Amino acid sequence: MIFSQNNYFRSNRLIKVKIKPSPEAVSLANQILTSGSHHIRQKLGEKLLDELCDAAKIDIVKLEIADTKQRHKKIAGRIATKRYGSYRPASKKIEIQNLTAVRGQILAPKTFLDTLLHEWLHHYDTYKLKLRSIHSRGFYERLNDLKRKLLIK
Repeated sequence: MIFSQNNYFRSNRLIKVKIKPSPEAVSLANQILTSGSHHIRQKLGEKLLDELCDAAKIDIVKLEIADTKQRHKKIAGRIATKRYGSYRPASKKIEIQNLTAVRGQILAPKTFLDTLLHEWLHHYDTYKLKLRSIHSRGFYERLNDLKRKLLIK
C-alpha cells in the first residue's frame, strides 16, 4: 500500500492522544512494570488495553502474549533487526513475544509495556484518528504523550 502524503502530514500534526486514562489504567500500567510471566502480563495487558479503548471510545483490541522469542533477522551472525510485537488492524489484535531474541530471557517490564502501548497506539490511530498508522514523528509524540498520561518515565 502506498502511503499518501496527506496521511503522513496529518499523522505528524497530531501530537496528543485525546484520552484521559482512568486511575485503573495508571495502576495497571504500574503493575505491568513489576510483572514477568506471560500469564500475568496477559491478564494485566488485557485489562489495560480495555481501559485505554474505553477511554478512547474505540473497539476493544485482542491481546496475545506468546512465551516465545522475539522474531529477528541476523546478518553475518549478528542481530540486524528484531520485532517486539505486531498489530493486525483487520482482526484488531496485538501480538507480543515475551522472550528476548537471542537468550530467550523474559522481556524487561518497561520494554514489554513500551511495546504494548506502541502497538495499542497503532489501534488508536487506525480506529480513532482514521489514519493509516505509520511510524512518523507525530506517532512517537503521541506515544510519549500517552506514557506521560500513564505516569511512565
